[in-house]
Amino acid sequence: MNTDFIAPGPGESLLSSFSGAPGEVSADGTTNRLNIEDVQRYLNRSRASVYRYANTDPELLNPPYDPKKLNPEIRRDKDDPLEFHPQEVRRFAEEVLGLNPTIQVQPSEETVTQTLMRQILHELQAIHHLLQAQQDKS
Repeated sequence: MNTDFIAPGPGESLLSSFSGAPGEVSADGTTNRLNIEDVQRYLNRSRASVYRYANTDPELLNPPYDPKKLNPEIRRDKDDPLEFHPQEVRRFAEEVLGLNPTIQVQPSEETVTQTLMRQILHELQAIHHLLQAQQDKS
């Protein structure tokens, strides 16, 4: 069985894949939450598994917090879709499922600034060697 969950693309984290801070209300009035498909993708689990993990109860609209379950955000209506806070998904993946994020490190492309700094470094090294050679002659 796979013991890793799929981390977001290079340069982004589970929390950074959303604009603004998690739970923050954006300009259009929505909050940064994960739907079932997002959770399914990040945990690398089937849709049915995500529903089994979710802390839901047919009798209660918003059941109490359960540390062994994936706790959805509070809903106002029974027909509202399940949404999850990114930090809750991360907590559940790490603490309950025992998954570790798969981190893919890719070297970044060299920027103009890095190229310029490398050229300056080579020039300073050449000056240093020249000064060393002159001092050794004296």
